[in-house]
Amino acid sequence: MSYNWNWWIFFEPSLDGIHTYLETLIWGAGWTAATALGAFTIALSLGSIVGVARTSPLTWMRALGTGFVEVFRNVPLLVQMFLWYFVLPELLPRDVGTWLKQVPNAQFYTAVICLGCYHAARMAEVVRAGLESLSRGQRMAGQALGLNLVQTYLYVLLPMAYRIVVPAITSEFLSCTKNTSVALAIGLMELTGSARAMQENSFQIFEAFTAATTLYLTLNLIIVFAMRAIERRSVVPGYGSIKKAG
Repeated sequence: MSYNWNWWIFFEPSLDGIHTYLETLIWGAGWTAATALGAFTIALSLGSIVGVARTSPLTWMRALGTGFVEVFRNVPLLVQMFLWYFVLPELLPRDVGTWLKQVPNAQFYTAVICLGCYHAARMAEVVRAGLESLSRGQRMAGQALGLNLVQTYLYVLLPMAYRIVVPAITSEFLSCTKNTSVALAIGLMELTGSARAMQENSFQIFEAFTAATTLYLTLNLIIVFAMRAIERRSVVPGYGSIKKAG
């Protein structure tokens, strides 16, 4: 049986009867971008804190940081998504759990938090690698200036570490964007979910996923070119770039 190609399917009404299939795919790409940006903001912020803890001279902070990384990095993302969305509300007090289930766009917020924590564990290792690549003299210089430990990390070590690990940060941002597709499992109609809905309703599987592939490629290329511009502006003479960490 030959496949019946129909590229005009994108301009036909989707299942909701309001938007075309092309519009639903664009909306899905918008949800993908919003989820990726929200999750990566959490990942970079939380990952920096955990990365600092992993290099702290305080034993208890290193232990907490290691525990966070090992838990979130070694449990499959799909399992974590199910735990956040289906299990967590049942473990909380009844009123809180009921409220969580009724929050508008709960799938979106769950996906953002889940992806944020998952990639925070990976970002922590990137930040740790960047911090450990710096010479001990930089920390000693901060202390010589009268800075305490927090100020030394904040004003001396982290700014240098970030500039060194921009390529690795770019890689994590791309991974985070692609991993948004896992949110389909909890009902978020991001780009993959929109393409799958189009395929199931129209039976035009190749057209649906060709469009989804093109949109994913476009999103990721935007990230790549933006991060390359940042990398060129932030390069540190005399320091090599860390391509991969953790």
